[in-house]
Amino acid sequence: MGNIYKRGKVWYIDITVKGRRIRKRVTKSKRLAELALKDAEVKAAKEEFGFAQNDISLGKFIELFMEYSRTNHRPASTDRYRAVIDNFRRFLVSFPNITFISEITTELIERYKIYRKGSWTNGNGSPVKNENDITAKTRKGARAHTINFEINTLRLMFNLAIDWGYLKGNPTKNVKKLKVDDSKPVRFLTKDECQRFLDATPAHLYPIYFTLINTGLRKSELENLQWIDIDFKRRKIIVRHKEEWHPKSGEREIPINDALNNVLKDLKSESRVKDKKDYAFNVKNSGRSHNLLRNELIKIAKKADIENLTKVHTLRHTFASHLVMQGVDLPTIQKLMGHSDIETTMVYAHLAPDHLTSAVNKLKFD
Repeated sequence: MGNIYKRGKVWYIDITVKGRRIRKRVTKSKRLAELALKDAEVKAAKEEFGFAQNDISLGKFIELFMEYSRTNHRPASTDRYRAVIDNFRRFLVSFPNITFISEITTELIERYKIYRKGSWTNGNGSPVKNENDITAKTRKGARAHTINFEINTLRLMFNLAIDWGYLKGNPTKNVKKLKVDDSKPVRFLTKDECQRFLDATPAHLYPIYFTLINTGLRKSELENLQWIDIDFKRRKIIVRHKEEWHPKSGEREIPINDALNNVLKDLKSESRVKDKKDYAFNVKNSGRSHNLLRNELIKIAKKADIENLTKVHTLRHTFASHLVMQGVDLPTIQKLMGHSDIETTMVYAHLAPDHLTSAVNKLKFD
């Protein structure tokens, strides 16, 4: 049913299962290769070789996955998944014998991690396609958090293949995440910068940026916030699903502090709200540019003489960073920010030690 062969110093098994030829790199030991072949033959006989009866080509399943993503995920998420899959397919060019989804192994995923760690990448994590494109802004190897996201994307894709009966097991199941110790420090505004930024903000935009700084809302969450989502009685903002929009990581509640409570009440009064389903901020259906908040933020930053402030997301980082520096624990930050994984929240961990030490030093037991 099969045989072993040697290429260089490595032994491979070559086996045909249900009319399909499968070749797999196994070991440098001939004896172990012989045992691996016997094991593969037994699995094939028991129909436990790792692929379902309606196995599917990798290319065809990727098409189905992308169609599923376009229907079930936000456009930005679908774009990110497409970029990950494009990276994975570039990697698979070196493995022309892999055709079916069942031929993706845990070992192959581990080799993909090595590939991404060793390839030249752009600032956004995408691979450099041509050596002539290597510049001072490119770097050798994708960052750990980028690779972890890519593995999570592949895990999502293969889990769907299992749900649909195309695969028996997920090849990413036992793949460990990389330790994230190479992330760029997050950019956040100091208290002084916050004050200068808000002082320079036009009155009609003030409630928007003040809310972002005091809640850590994502830009899309703020744009889709309706008055019905603001509970003044309980002093909570509820991020929840809408018929035409879904939050990135599920629903959550964010407390409203005193200052924000006053700003929102004034805004509601000035807006003369008649329908609780009206949007709290006139951004989503304003007919203006999708990048309105970013463009205005850049103008305000320039006016306030604040450097390196070009992203609305920086205000979200500001919210989390100042909470950490005030001694708030990371699991609480995770819940407030709506992070699905504590590792995402860990980017703020470096801000905690000195401030926690300072807090403990205030203890006195005379």
